[in-house]
Amino acid sequence: MVVKLGDVAERAGVSVTTVSRVINRYGSLSQKTINKVEQAMRDLHYQPNAMARAMQGKRSKIIGLIFPNILNPFYAELVNRIEQQLFSRGYRMMLVSSADNPAREEGALAMLQANQVEGIITGSHNLNIREYHDLHLPIVSFDRYLSDQIPIVQADHSQAGQLTAQYVLSQDCTNVLIVVDPDMSSSPTLARIECAEKVLHDYQVATKRVTMANVYEEIASQDYDAIIPTNDLDAVDLIRYIQGSQQDCLVIGYDGTQLMRRLFPNLVTIQQPITALAQQLIETLLAVIDQQTVPKVTKVPFIA
Repeated sequence: MVVKLGDVAERAGVSVTTVSRVINRYGSLSQKTINKVEQAMRDLHYQPNAMARAMQGKRSKIIGLIFPNILNPFYAELVNRIEQQLFSRGYRMMLVSSADNPAREEGALAMLQANQVEGIITGSHNLNIREYHDLHLPIVSFDRYLSDQIPIVQADHSQAGQLTAQYVLSQDCTNVLIVVDPDMSSSPTLARIECAEKVLHDYQVATKRVTMANVYEEIASQDYDAIIPTNDLDAVDLIRYIQGSQQDCLVIGYDGTQLMRRLFPNLVTIQQPITALAQQLIETLLAVIDQQTVPKVTKVPFIA
């Protein structure tokens, strides 16, 4: 049986991340912890990856990526743009899907460290992972706050809200339904929604928030002339429902990936600046790797 990092961690009674730190000799660790891990490695006859160990002190030219999934067209296109731009700069990419699972994401962090990545770009939705606070590795977050030490790169959500509201106003809509995430406390969508609502309210346009789980019931109970969902996938589902019920209602999506625009050329959507986001994520991470000072939050503008 092949012994893995997780087996060593279980025997030593520590996390996989701690085992990785002991192997690679980074981070602040007590001698007691080091002894426990090394004893567990001896007991299980575990041999660390010789290639990775040999790279100590050398630049691997590998960047790790952690995203919830790549089934979502937006993540798929963003990851593809990041890979293309990394390759043009002489870097390789190691991609891990966290599948919205904190335990899986913790393991992904340990695996990327063990493979000597120079830094990590993460689109994590698991916001309470302790390792993000303790990790001694250059990290940049896409869209979400993870810790005070991790810079964020995101689209300018307030500008997206303005663009959405301007289009609604151009279509003379007066009663707008806005789809929101169940928990808006940490969602970057909040800035976009609040900005759109403010502009619409300034022009006496009525708005109401509803979650995707309750949106169809709401549409059936009241007439709306515009709906603003959180992304293009939900927008397409809503358009199909509205067409089936023979209602007349404008739906404005969000993301504007190449795939969705090709499959649904008539979809009205706010197109995220994906190429610019990929470039800014890479530039910010490389600056962190080089120990340069970077902004806590960098907002990438939309092309209006």
